[in-house]
Amino acid sequence: MNSSSQSRAFWTPTRIAFSIVTFVLLASIGFSSCAGPTPTSNGNGSANANASPGKPAITAPASNPTAAPVVTTPLPASVMNAELKALDGSTFRLADYPGKVLLVNLWATWCGPCRAEIPDLIKVSQEFKARGVEIIGLTNENQDLDEEKVKNFVRELKIPYKIGWAEQNFALELMQGQVRNNIPQSFVISRDGRVVKRFVGFSPVETPGKLRQALEDALK
Repeated sequence: MNSSSQSRAFWTPTRIAFSIVTFVLLASIGFSSCAGPTPTSNGNGSANANASPGKPAITAPASNPTAAPVVTTPLPASVMNAELKALDGSTFRLADYPGKVLLVNLWATWCGPCRAEIPDLIKVSQEFKARGVEIIGLTNENQDLDEEKVKNFVRELKIPYKIGWAEQNFALELMQGQVRNNIPQSFVISRDGRVVKRFVGFSPVETPGKLRQALEDALK
Protein backbone atom coordinates (compact mmCIF):
# COMPACT_ATOMS: atom_id res chain seq x y z
CA MET A 1 0.00 0.00 0.00
CA ASN A 2 1.45 3.38 -0.97
CA SER A 3 1.67 6.39 1.41
CA SER A 4 -1.41 8.14 -0.02
CA SER A 5 -3.51 5.02 0.48
CA GLN A 6 -2.24 4.68 4.06
CA SER A 7 -3.11 8.34 4.72
CA ARG A 8 -6.66 7.85 3.42
CA ALA A 9 -7.01 4.71 5.53
CA PHE A 10 -5.88 6.53 8.70
CA TRP A 11 -8.14 9.59 8.28
CA THR A 12 -11.45 7.84 8.68
CA PRO A 13 -14.60 9.97 9.26
CA THR A 14 -14.55 9.01 12.94
CA ARG A 15 -10.97 10.16 13.44
CA ILE A 16 -11.60 13.40 11.58
CA ALA A 17 -14.62 14.17 13.79
CA PHE A 18 -12.66 13.32 16.94
CA SER A 19 -9.80 15.60 15.89
CA ILE A 20 -12.18 18.52 15.29
CA VAL A 21 -13.82 18.09 18.70
CA THR A 22 -10.42 17.89 20.41
CA PHE A 23 -9.24 21.07 18.68
CA VAL A 24 -12.36 22.98 19.74
CA LEU A 25 -12.00 21.86 23.36
CA LEU A 26 -8.34 22.85 23.47
CA ALA A 27 -9.15 26.23 21.94
CA SER A 28 -11.84 26.90 24.54
CA ILE A 29 -9.42 26.06 27.34
CA GLY A 30 -6.66 28.25 25.93
CA PHE A 31 -8.78 31.38 25.79
CA SER A 32 -10.29 31.18 29.29
CA SER A 33 -7.55 33.29 30.87
CA CYS A 34 -4.20 34.92 30.19
CA ALA A 35 -0.91 34.34 31.97
CA GLY A 36 1.28 37.26 32.91
CA PRO A 37 4.79 37.45 34.39
CA THR A 38 5.44 34.44 36.60
CA PRO A 39 5.57 35.13 40.37
CA THR A 40 8.90 34.03 41.86
CA SER A 41 10.27 33.63 45.35
CA ASN A 42 12.18 36.60 46.72
CA GLY A 43 14.34 34.40 48.91
CA ASN A 44 12.40 34.81 52.15
CA GLY A 45 9.49 32.58 51.25
CA SER A 46 7.15 35.23 49.86
CA ALA A 47 6.37 35.74 46.19
CA ASN A 48 7.24 38.53 43.81
CA ALA A 49 6.00 39.03 40.26
CA ASN A 50 8.65 39.66 37.61
CA ALA A 51 8.13 43.32 36.89
CA SER A 52 8.51 44.62 33.36
CA PRO A 53 8.30 48.28 32.28
CA GLY A 54 6.08 47.49 29.31
CA LYS A 55 3.24 45.14 28.48
CA PRO A 56 3.48 41.81 30.31
CA ALA A 57 4.20 38.84 28.11
CA ILE A 58 1.43 36.33 27.46
CA THR A 59 2.80 32.87 28.17
CA ALA A 60 1.28 29.42 27.87
CA PRO A 61 -2.51 29.02 27.78
CA ALA A 62 -4.07 28.66 31.19
CA SER A 63 -6.55 26.15 32.51
CA ASN A 64 -10.34 26.35 32.53
CA PRO A 65 -11.98 29.06 34.65
CA THR A 66 -12.22 27.93 38.24
CA ALA A 67 -13.66 29.06 41.52
CA ALA A 68 -10.40 28.78 43.44
CA PRO A 69 -10.18 27.83 47.13
CA VAL A 70 -10.13 30.83 49.44
CA VAL A 71 -8.71 31.65 52.85
CA THR A 72 -11.65 32.65 55.03
CA THR A 73 -9.66 34.76 57.51
CA PRO A 74 -10.17 38.54 57.18
CA LEU A 75 -7.84 40.36 54.83
CA PRO A 76 -4.95 41.99 56.72
CA ALA A 77 -4.89 45.73 57.36
CA SER A 78 -2.01 46.01 54.89
CA VAL A 79 -4.47 45.03 52.12
CA MET A 80 -7.53 46.92 53.33
CA ASN A 81 -5.53 50.11 53.96
CA ALA A 82 -3.18 49.90 50.99
CA GLU A 83 -3.25 53.15 49.02
CA LEU A 84 -4.28 52.38 45.45
CA LYS A 85 -4.06 54.75 42.50
CA ALA A 86 -7.24 55.35 40.53
CA LEU A 87 -7.33 56.05 36.82
CA ASP A 88 -8.41 59.65 37.47
CA GLY A 89 -5.29 60.33 39.56
CA SER A 90 -6.95 60.07 42.97
CA THR A 91 -6.11 57.47 45.60
CA PHE A 92 -8.39 55.10 47.48
CA ARG A 93 -8.39 52.10 49.81
CA LEU A 94 -10.60 49.04 50.13
CA ALA A 95 -11.29 50.28 53.65
CA ASP A 96 -13.03 53.30 52.11
CA TYR A 97 -16.10 51.10 51.46
CA PRO A 98 -17.39 50.15 54.93
CA GLY A 99 -20.52 48.03 54.85
CA LYS A 100 -20.09 47.21 51.17
CA VAL A 101 -19.54 43.90 49.42
CA LEU A 102 -16.54 44.38 47.13
CA LEU A 103 -15.74 42.69 43.83
CA VAL A 104 -12.07 43.26 43.00
CA ASN A 105 -11.20 42.32 39.43
CA LEU A 106 -7.59 41.95 38.26
CA TRP A 107 -7.40 42.49 34.50
CA ALA A 108 -5.52 44.10 31.58
CA THR A 109 -6.51 45.55 28.20
CA TRP A 110 -4.14 43.14 26.41
CA CYS A 111 -5.93 40.08 27.88
CA GLY A 112 -8.70 38.73 25.63
CA PRO A 113 -10.72 36.94 28.35
CA CYS A 114 -10.51 40.09 30.51
CA ARG A 115 -11.98 42.17 27.70
CA ALA A 116 -14.68 39.55 27.12
CA GLU A 117 -15.64 39.63 30.81
CA ILE A 118 -15.98 43.41 31.18
CA PRO A 119 -19.44 43.77 29.53
CA ASP A 120 -20.82 41.34 32.09
CA LEU A 121 -19.07 43.19 34.94
CA ILE A 122 -20.78 46.36 33.72
CA LYS A 123 -24.13 44.55 33.96
CA VAL A 124 -23.24 43.28 37.43
CA SER A 125 -22.43 46.84 38.51
CA GLN A 126 -25.80 48.04 37.23
CA GLU A 127 -27.67 45.16 38.89
CA PHE A 128 -25.97 45.17 42.30
CA LYS A 129 -24.69 48.70 43.02
CA ALA A 130 -27.93 49.84 44.65
CA ARG A 131 -27.80 46.75 46.85
CA GLY A 132 -24.39 47.60 48.28
CA VAL A 133 -21.88 46.03 45.88
CA GLU A 134 -18.88 48.00 44.62
CA ILE A 135 -16.73 46.76 41.73
CA ILE A 136 -13.09 47.79 41.53
CA GLY A 137 -11.10 46.92 38.41
CA LEU A 138 -7.32 46.91 38.86
CA THR A 139 -5.18 46.62 35.73
CA ASN A 140 -1.68 45.16 35.93
CA GLU A 141 -0.44 47.39 33.12
CA ASN A 142 2.28 50.02 33.47
CA GLN A 143 0.84 53.38 34.46
CA ASP A 144 3.65 55.39 32.87
CA LEU A 145 3.40 53.64 29.49
CA ASP A 146 -0.23 52.51 29.25
CA GLU A 147 -2.29 55.19 30.97
CA GLU A 148 -3.80 56.69 27.83
CA LYS A 149 -4.53 53.27 26.37
CA VAL A 150 -6.39 52.23 29.51
CA LYS A 151 -8.29 55.53 29.66
CA ASN A 152 -9.35 55.18 26.03
CA PHE A 153 -10.49 51.61 26.66
CA VAL A 154 -12.55 52.66 29.70
CA ARG A 155 -14.17 55.50 27.73
CA GLU A 156 -14.91 53.25 24.76
CA LEU A 157 -16.68 50.62 26.88
CA LYS A 158 -18.22 53.23 29.23
CA ILE A 159 -17.08 51.32 32.29
CA PRO A 160 -19.04 52.77 35.23
CA TYR A 161 -17.08 51.29 38.13
CA LYS A 162 -13.76 52.42 39.60
CA ILE A 163 -10.63 51.54 37.65
CA GLY A 164 -7.16 51.67 39.16
CA TRP A 165 -3.69 50.20 39.00
CA ALA A 166 -2.79 46.86 40.57
CA GLU A 167 0.38 47.18 42.62
CA GLN A 168 2.21 43.85 42.63
CA ASN A 169 2.57 43.63 46.41
CA PHE A 170 -1.12 44.41 46.86
CA ALA A 171 -2.18 41.73 44.37
CA LEU A 172 0.05 39.13 46.00
CA GLU A 173 -1.29 39.92 49.48
CA LEU A 174 -4.84 39.82 48.16
CA MET A 175 -4.16 36.25 46.99
CA GLN A 176 -3.22 35.35 50.59
CA GLY A 177 -0.47 32.95 49.59
CA GLN A 178 -2.55 31.21 46.91
CA VAL A 179 -0.66 32.81 44.04
CA ARG A 180 -2.14 32.26 40.59
CA ASN A 181 -0.51 34.06 37.69
CA ASN A 182 -3.58 34.16 35.45
CA ILE A 183 -5.99 36.99 34.74
CA PRO A 184 -8.78 37.82 34.95
CA GLN A 185 -9.12 37.09 38.63
CA SER A 186 -12.09 38.26 40.67
CA PHE A 187 -12.32 38.37 44.47
CA VAL A 188 -15.69 38.66 46.22
CA ILE A 189 -15.00 40.35 49.58
CA SER A 190 -17.66 40.30 52.27
CA ARG A 191 -18.64 43.26 54.44
CA ASP A 192 -16.31 42.02 57.20
CA GLY A 193 -13.31 41.92 54.85
CA ARG A 194 -13.15 38.22 53.99
CA VAL A 195 -12.55 36.81 50.52
CA VAL A 196 -15.56 34.52 50.24
CA LYS A 197 -15.14 33.58 46.58
CA ARG A 198 -12.32 33.78 44.06
CA PHE A 199 -12.67 33.29 40.30
CA VAL A 200 -9.69 32.60 38.04
CA GLY A 201 -10.36 32.98 34.31
CA PHE A 202 -13.63 33.70 32.56
CA SER A 203 -16.21 31.46 30.94
CA PRO A 204 -19.17 33.26 29.29
CA VAL A 205 -21.28 30.18 30.04
CA GLU A 206 -20.33 29.49 33.68
CA THR A 207 -18.84 32.60 35.27
CA PRO A 208 -21.76 35.10 35.11
CA GLY A 209 -24.19 32.87 36.99
CA LYS A 210 -21.65 31.73 39.58
CA LEU A 211 -20.44 35.29 40.14
CA ARG A 212 -23.97 36.57 40.75
CA GLN A 213 -24.65 33.72 43.15
CA ALA A 214 -21.46 34.53 45.06
CA LEU A 215 -22.56 38.16 45.38
CA GLU A 216 -26.03 37.11 46.53
CA ASP A 217 -24.47 34.88 49.18
CA ALA A 218 -22.15 37.67 50.34
CA LEU A 219 -25.04 40.10 50.65
CA LYS A 220 -27.02 37.77 52.94
